[in-house]
Amino acid sequence: MISTLVPRRHRLQLGFVAAMSLALAGTALAQQGGGMPASGPMPPASMSATPTAPIDRAKILTDLGVFGDFSVYKLRPEYAMLPAADRKAAAAEVLAVIEKHKDKVIVDAYLTRGFDAKSDYFLRVHAYDLAAAQTFLTDFRATKFGSYSDVTENLVGITKALNYITKQKSETLNAGLFAASYSDSAPRYAIMIPVKKNAEWWNLTPEQRLKEIEVHTAPTLQYLVNVKRKLYHATGLSDTDFITYFETNDLGAFNNLLIALAQVPENKYHVRWGNPTVLGTIQSVDSVVKALSGADRSM
Repeated sequence: MISTLVPRRHRLQLGFVAAMSLALAGTALAQQGGGMPASGPMPPASMSATPTAPIDRAKILTDLGVFGDFSVYKLRPEYAMLPAADRKAAAAEVLAVIEKHKDKVIVDAYLTRGFDAKSDYFLRVHAYDLAAAQTFLTDFRATKFGSYSDVTENLVGITKALNYITKQKSETLNAGLFAASYSDSAPRYAIMIPVKKNAEWWNLTPEQRLKEIEVHTAPTLQYLVNVKRKLYHATGLSDTDFITYFETNDLGAFNNLLIALAQVPENKYHVRWGNPTVLGTIQSVDSVVKALSGADRSM
């Protein structure tokens, strides 16, 4: 499976990427709480409240042990029948929820309407604590926009360190992975593809799996300049083993990449590849909600 993330994003709360070629392994991060307040009169709320700082986007997208929650939604037709004022206010309500949770999660949004019959948009939520992502999604579903959104797919994964194509195990391919970097225009499209392996794969020896992944990786190196990718491990967390996530501005190159991946022998160990494959345009949360609400994006 390919997996080296080059973080980016010049949009509100949104972000990004990678792949179907590297298998990874790492540890989760933890957080600590504070102590008891000193006795005495409590200061006014306006004086005691401490503004919360948003999560460092670049850091969380490169850290290991980070959870990624992918939730795909179909907006009910009844939403379009709501008064225009209600639909206009929907984006502000969603953004308020994101602001509330900015110190615990980062949220990326993608518009899929027109590309996928079973969904209109999907969210990618990163968090160091999976329960924090759950709390955010619970609050999101309580908004008017969220309450009219039905979940068509939900997958949870975690980022880990390189497992196969490491400098120690596969020096040449590892050098190739890190020698190339994304150099195309800013990506406009994101694609999420779940992958599940069969029992035969997991019962191969580590050396046999390494050989399969090396054959898998070699033909993908030429696409590193125009396809960004990120891999999440999902075994035991979702009904899949990997969540592969890509961003690109060149869908033709991405199509060629997937054809190359389909032709390697390792493909015979797949029991799920896609189903669903979710393609969307990378947008801000505000733009996605307004686009689906029939609201003016410039507002």
